[in-house]
Amino acid sequence: MSSTGIRHLAFLTPGNYAEGDPLAGIEAALKLFEFGEKLGFDGAWVRQRHLERGVSSAATFLAAATQRTRRIELGAAVIQMGYENPFRLAEDLATVDVLSRGRLQVGLSAGAPLHGALLGNRFHDAAPNTVDFTHKRVGRLKANLEDVLLGDEETFVESAGGRVRPRVQPYAPGLVDRLWYGGGSLRSVEWAGRNGFNLLLGNVLSGETTDDFLQAQLGLIERYRSSETGGRKGRVALGRVIVPLDSADTATRKRYREFAAGRVERTLAPQGERRTLFAGDLVGTSGEILDRLHGDPVLPHVSELRVELPYNFSSEEYEQILTDLSRRIAPELGWRAS
Repeated sequence: MSSTGIRHLAFLTPGNYAEGDPLAGIEAALKLFEFGEKLGFDGAWVRQRHLERGVSSAATFLAAATQRTRRIELGAAVIQMGYENPFRLAEDLATVDVLSRGRLQVGLSAGAPLHGALLGNRFHDAAPNTVDFTHKRVGRLKANLEDVLLGDEETFVESAGGRVRPRVQPYAPGLVDRLWYGGGSLRSVEWAGRNGFNLLLGNVLSGETTDDFLQAQLGLIERYRSSETGGRKGRVALGRVIVPLDSADTATRKRYREFAAGRVERTLAPQGERRTLFAGDLVGTSGEILDRLHGDPVLPHVSELRVELPYNFSSEEYEQILTDLSRRIAPELGWRAS
């Protein structure tokens, strides 16, 4: 049995909604943030997705969440920088952080936009092969959030509001230290460590050196830690799909188990040319889940656990899952409610 010391507990919600009623789904996700805060969770995160029935603008959603919560950290996971302008996104994120009084956590990833070819000139202003979608684009966002004036000492911006030295506004102190990178490969986690980003670990990664998901994830943590510079020790948050059955009714328990069974096959071997590995879902009673978590070799290396909620569950089911987690599972891992 492994020793665990989880001190920080968060959840990630997909924020999905029905085709004809996005307001109901988005409002339900905001209420879930409020509910999680009342349960004592330390963080609430939302997925950002494009061309799907989900939150396409995490910054806009989290701006609303700043007005519905007071204490809980507010996270976006992950913002795909291939879709974003690093300057404009920096302005939006800084505004949200100011509204939250410094609670924003920003998960990022690099790479070409997944749906860029489909969007064509609805999105691209230049030939895609001329655009830099590498990690440098993430670095440009970080640079825009730093405490720097633009231009030289003679550079000013004139407006009806006055004459000022230019800088990205508003400035959000500390936000650069709350940037996270979603790492799923050795190269990506090395870049994150070397460039001062915190690390998000999820349920998908590249099997570069092994077919064993947990051993591969341990390798990512080791590479990240060895890549950090300047004495900085970044935060590492571990994501797991966890669905406890304890307080669910009989029909819901059956559906949860069917959900898990439908996702087992993808965990049995590397998938595709990139050898993608998937973690197994943790679905069962709190005792069964704790047995598996205590045997998870990755858990002793992190102090932050982020529970990833499945898509297309009801609000009542999400609340049941979070309640069982906070009362029956997380305290046995060392966590205490805020």
